[in-house]
Amino acid sequence: MGVASVRMRVLSLVLRGARKPLLASAEAARKRIAAPKADPAPPLPLLRRHRVSVREVEGFPVYSVIPRGGTAPSRAVVYWHGGAYTAEILRPHWSFVSQLADAGCRVEVPLYGLTPDHTYREALPLGRAVHAELLKQFEPGAVTHAGDSSGGGLALAVTQTLAGAGLALPGRLVLLSPWLDLTVANPGIAAVERRDPWLSSAGLIEAGLAWADGDDPLLPALSPLHGELAGLPELDIRIGTHDVFHPDCVALHERATAAGVRSELHVVEGGWHVYVLGPVPEGRQARAEIIRKVAFD
Repeated sequence: MGVASVRMRVLSLVLRGARKPLLASAEAARKRIAAPKADPAPPLPLLRRHRVSVREVEGFPVYSVIPRGGTAPSRAVVYWHGGAYTAEILRPHWSFVSQLADAGCRVEVPLYGLTPDHTYREALPLGRAVHAELLKQFEPGAVTHAGDSSGGGLALAVTQTLAGAGLALPGRLVLLSPWLDLTVANPGIAAVERRDPWLSSAGLIEAGLAWADGDDPLLPALSPLHGELAGLPELDIRIGTHDVFHPDCVALHERATAAGVRSELHVVEGGWHVYVLGPVPEGRQARAEIIRKVAFD
């Protein structure tokens, strides 16, 4: 795994001061849940660089980002943004979406409903509907579902429901620091949490309960680590050692491999939550590897 870059270590200190307080306690999480949501619209540079359209699916906006000019994309990616189910899509998410489009992919970005006004019960039908639309234009193997943090958990949860809905599965799942168990109950988390500069289990549990809206947070639709893994498409899991979700990502990789799923677990020493989208050398390398796989393999 090597040693964390200087930039990774410096930004870890910045995150501890700027981001950790947002989910440091149940009270902080409740304030974040109740706070006004940010504007999720794509930034102007992305609108200028790509062809962007928006439509409504299952009552929610879904953006399509397509490279300008050239031939029609032969690969598609559904990108599920993170934010603990409480926050809208941010510039780093849109930047990665733009990079995927630069590589020739059509990228679908569902803006699923957030707590406290919406729950997982609306997000899963949205995911199936977006996937079904893509299957009308793309072979299943040419479709990837990807997501970070809560969006990574949602990408896996949606995929686990596709076969039951009579839909072919995507060719690959790319999970960036995915939130796989809303209860954050893995006994290995406590040791990691002391090093995590961003996330705290108390705040995560509160956000997870809001997303579950009274249902058992261990339901596979909420905590896909406990769902059916056999038959899943290829997994590409990216996680850092200073991320509270690291123990669950290891568990997912091990259980998926035991179930006969092809799974790759990429662990970065000193990597914090969703380092892949960060301005660090490790993130740039990971994004290049993912784009090569998704767009060209």
